[in-house]
Amino acid sequence: MDSQSVRPLLDDICAAMEQREDRGRVADYIPELAGIDPDQFGISICLADGQQLSAGDATTGFSVQSVSKVFTLAIALGRYGSRFWDRVGREPSTLVFNSVQELETRDGIPPNPFVNSGAIVTTDSLLVGATPKETLAEIIQFVRQAASDDDIYMDPEVAASENASGHRNRSLAHFLRACGNLRHDCDLTLGTYFHHCALEMTCEQLARTGRFLAGLHPSGHLIQPGHIRSINALMMTCGHYNGSGEFAYRVGIPGKSGVGGGILAIVPRRASIAVWSPGLDQFGNSLRGTAALAKLTHLLRLSVFSVS
Repeated sequence: MDSQSVRPLLDDICAAMEQREDRGRVADYIPELAGIDPDQFGISICLADGQQLSAGDATTGFSVQSVSKVFTLAIALGRYGSRFWDRVGREPSTLVFNSVQELETRDGIPPNPFVNSGAIVTTDSLLVGATPKETLAEIIQFVRQAASDDDIYMDPEVAASENASGHRNRSLAHFLRACGNLRHDCDLTLGTYFHHCALEMTCEQLARTGRFLAGLHPSGHLIQPGHIRSINALMMTCGHYNGSGEFAYRVGIPGKSGVGGGILAIVPRRASIAVWSPGLDQFGNSLRGTAALAKLTHLLRLSVFSVS
């Protein structure tokens, strides 16, 4: 896979996504995201030779939302190692990503770190011995280092919008607290959670950030290789909530979605890919973003399950 073979494919994919009539539906339950133009589409890929190729709206900033859970998980694993799994499981979810019912059936242990309850517990673990401001600074520092870019920030208006509409997340936090799986005040943990979900990045920045998961970061390993393996495995099995099986079938590489319409996808040792299209499918994953990745991995034979 080289730039000469990839560049025309990105242009063709952009054209195909432009012609696609079904754009999906934006995440209108978060007021600040409700007005995002669903016609936008961007894609960027970082290759093993160090080149980065982009097409479409790849330099337009968007709210990464749940993609940020990859970064908080990386930090938590670096800090706690295997002890982290005492509080969060490693299994795919069977219900929607913000389900209280699933958390109740598991006695307050979230099924994985990528559903909302699991990400809230992950955020809570990062707050041990630190203030929310210090924790958010640690997250931003990690993301900027991974992206080799200091021009990455959290959008306070998106964070405020999530806080104002986050009633389901509050119920998750209080249930976790009732089960003894939340160590800090619910509002303190949730405020930190809402802010790191409000990271704003472009496809180009997000693709560069993903290099540490592909083993392509110019500074070497930002976290232990064993933790990278764990994160990629969870991205494959849990990264698209209860649409993860469909994503694995169609796309065939680890990926993490966010309701802002972004997807970070990883081809170990070969590429880090970011796509963005705000319209979502029924599972809360980018509709055109998934279709674009499926087309790209098929044409370049990138699926980890491929034998040819």
